[in-house]
Amino acid sequence: MSDDETTATTPASDEAADGGETSEAGLELAPEPPPSAELVATLARERDDLRDQLLRRRADFENYRRRVERDRQAAGQEAIADLLKAMVATLDHLDLAVSTEGSEGALRDGVVLIQRGLFALLEGRGLVVDDPIGKPFDPERHQALSQEASALPEGAVVRVLGKGYAYKDKLLRPALVVVSGPSDTAPTEAVH
Repeated sequence: MSDDETTATTPASDEAADGGETSEAGLELAPEPPPSAELVATLARERDDLRDQLLRRRADFENYRRRVERDRQAAGQEAIADLLKAMVATLDHLDLAVSTEGSEGALRDGVVLIQRGLFALLEGRGLVVDDPIGKPFDPERHQALSQEASALPEGAVVRVLGKGYAYKDKLLRPALVVVSGPSDTAPTEAVH
């Protein structure tokens, strides 16, 4: 064999023969050295620190959640206590009315004063009373119990059998009403 006929060896073929690694472009890749003990210890410390931070955050969040729930319950109890405290005077007036001897007119006047005081107390706290006589029937705010002929326009509220109540914008109870119907019909009961 002559010098011209000898085959040149390439690094890729040398590595293949040595068992080394080559890249897709045929370049030799240096084998990664095993991580040093110092690097492993550093990574383990970082992992432990992150785990510790996670556990602390989780505990902080649980403590925060419990504190918020406790504060919410305390605020609710405080609001109820405030309302009950304001109603004590009304209870005193009721006791006085019950224990009073006298005419029915005096007792009725006392109860009317108590009713006014109680309504003023509740309205001051956000209660809204709906007394819709003469207004158009609103199925969102009224519950029709029956229909009767009336001089009012058809669909208007003729009588209120039970006032409606709302707390700010939330309906607590619809007004229980009788609605004006056509004048040629007899009173009918509404179906619920």
